[in-house]
Amino acid sequence: MRQPVTRRLQAALATLALAAAAGGIVLTAPEASAAAGSATGYATQNGGTTGGAGGQTVRATTGTAIHAALCGRAAAGTPIVIEVEGTINHGNTSKVSGSSCNTADGVIELKQISNVTIVGVGGGAVFDQIGIHIRESSNIIIQNVTVKNVKKSGSPTSNGGDAIGMESGVRNVWVDHTTLEASGGESEGYDGLFDMKADTRYVTLSYSILRNSGRGGLVGSSESDVSNGFVTYHHNLYENIDSRAPLLRGGVGHMFNNHYVRINSSGINSRAGARAKVENNYFEDSKDVLGTFYTDAAGYWQADGNTLDNVTWSSPGEDNNPAGPAMESTTTVSIPYAYSADAAGCVPDVVSRTAGAGKGLKVSDGNCTVQPPTEPTPGPTSPTPGPTDPTPGPTDPTPPGGTNLSIGAGSDGSSKASGTSFGHLRDGDLTTYWSPAGSTGHASIKWDSATAVSSVVIREAAGSAGTIGAWRLRDADAGTVLASGNGAGTISFPHTTLRKITFEIVGSTGSPRIAEFETYAD
Repeated sequence: MRQPVTRRLQAALATLALAAAAGGIVLTAPEASAAAGSATGYATQNGGTTGGAGGQTVRATTGTAIHAALCGRAAAGTPIVIEVEGTINHGNTSKVSGSSCNTADGVIELKQISNVTIVGVGGGAVFDQIGIHIRESSNIIIQNVTVKNVKKSGSPTSNGGDAIGMESGVRNVWVDHTTLEASGGESEGYDGLFDMKADTRYVTLSYSILRNSGRGGLVGSSESDVSNGFVTYHHNLYENIDSRAPLLRGGVGHMFNNHYVRINSSGINSRAGARAKVENNYFEDSKDVLGTFYTDAAGYWQADGNTLDNVTWSSPGEDNNPAGPAMESTTTVSIPYAYSADAAGCVPDVVSRTAGAGKGLKVSDGNCTVQPPTEPTPGPTSPTPGPTDPTPGPTDPTPPGGTNLSIGAGSDGSSKASGTSFGHLRDGDLTTYWSPAGSTGHASIKWDSATAVSSVVIREAAGSAGTIGAWRLRDADAGTVLASGNGAGTISFPHTTLRKITFEIVGSTGSPRIAEFETYAD
């Protein structure tokens, strides 16, 4: 059982050694380094967002070195802090291969991984015409970096034109003290600055600058993509943005203490059932800063304590429902986390001194006073998903009602790697277990015919509780991610009919041991 682990470690060290020899990466000893400060807003929910805290710290000066650091880890969930200095561009960003990564040329690819921090240090980190793509990943921190002029058309292109883009089962991302900017709109080849789609949740964007773009960002790529949400935007500067500041389709957004300057066409666009809590923001020299625009699929908002300084409003129409000039609320939104909002009147000053890369990571104390960042909170917090979250993270393994479909019901089991028998996953005996050959692997339950499933219980064997870290649950027929998170327990997801369901362990603190992989329809 030890030989495969040894080979993986040797391969990891070889990957890092090659990158170091080529330049662009510096290895340092493992330490409890992390991004400065602690996550805020919705990124504190669902178990919290700590990034690579507690992992090895690596210094990178090229995009290839960033990829090499990801690929050099023991597993896809092994924590790592990547300190970046210098300019990252197409010329120094290439694909690197490895068992703990899935990278690509011409984009910083954070795909199918977890527990990673990317933080700008020294003279600063600039991602020039190259975007950051987060896909099927969790517990990610991006801090103190500039991402600029990422294009979807023209040359060079990267990340579909998004400065930072998230999609496909992403959970728990904190983006803080960044500068995201373009040099025009779609006709000039640019898309969004901060986009989320395809089931992305528990995200916070804080103390950042978004400017000179046709599109600020979206949550949901279409009127049917409404599985995203629980996003916080606070102490950000939106400057010279045409629209999408942001655009919400479904889900919940919380916008407080942001400074909006020159929003040219529309600002916070709540539609397709989305609910936005908009409080203590300062809107200046802008048009239609809140409402439902360009659709008849209504969204809703709760607006409190905002300042409107030279804001104009268009007339209501069939596809146009501006909130102003009265900015009356159309719903109420409960926020599950603690926060302190500055008075709207001081927001321009506070944001000007704190937002963006290279500002010393300064923050507000909630009383209009700027201060250095607080020390990071060690370890994730207990999962506290919002009350309306349709897909909460795993809870204590109390079985749902009904029959365990993994036993009988025409079921069978299968697994990847040469671990102990997969039959132990579905024998109803907690004293037997399946374990992969190393720290990651995946196991499946399958049926002879299509079977309806809406929840799973992963039970760890005695003595190994807490070993399983990051995971993904997949509809193996369609290849789609049903849920993702950290830790074993009960996993609920939308009612799905399938023939095979797969539990992927992408991070652990040792050798995972699953006593039972239970499946239920209720």
